[in-house]
Amino acid sequence: MSELLSRDELRTALEKAIQGKSANKAPFSVAWASGQLSRAHLARWAENHYHYVGPFADYLGYVYARMPEHFTEAKDFLLANMYEEEIGGDRHTDLLIRFAEACGTTAERVRNPDNMNATTRALQSWCYCVAMREDPIVAVAGLVVGLESQVPSIYRRQTPTLREKYGFTDEEVEFFDLHIVSDEIHGERGYQIVLEHATTVELQQKCLKICEIGAQMRLLYTTALYYDYVQQELPLDQLKMAA
Repeated sequence: MSELLSRDELRTALEKAIQGKSANKAPFSVAWASGQLSRAHLARWAENHYHYVGPFADYLGYVYARMPEHFTEAKDFLLANMYEEEIGGDRHTDLLIRFAEACGTTAERVRNPDNMNATTRALQSWCYCVAMREDPIVAVAGLVVGLESQVPSIYRRQTPTLREKYGFTDEEVEFFDLHIVSDEIHGERGYQIVLEHATTVELQQKCLKICEIGAQMRLLYTTALYYDYVQQELPLDQLKMAA
């Protein structure tokens, strides 16, 4: 039987649960970072990504509603995160649509759920399921630590390429710049909530497992984008790593 981990041990174990499963390893991400995708490929990414991140405030809302009232800091974090997504300045989905339009697609196509693939639909459904059914602390581990905390490392590899190789303007890539900063803060707060409130062996083990699954889900989602939209034009043996 596992033993109760200290905060430092739990932090290390959470990080380890995600390691090796980063979406940076997906062929779509490799092609993006090396500048091998077309704007049409990036448009397909935006049309899918909207339906994963668009409901993020909804996911957090379900967690907020079930978070114990005396976990005040955790509830405040969730509320602030929702505020930033929806009304704290530019709505994040509006910034994503701006990028999508620069890639050559339309806001109507982005918003249309018929334009996401089956794997994106599965990721969205998994997020709703976690938010609505799991212990709130476990849900924070899955959604914020397992998913959201990965974003800065992914976008730090992709955003320079958008400017330097694809020629997007600063305004067009604001979605990525914003999330490099905001999701680093959100991810760290997610870690702190889990470290503070996962105080039983069972809860710690559930948090570790759902972090691993969350990372796997994002990797699977990103990998499916390559096979659904890119593979025929760019076979795996033609992929090259970014410099």
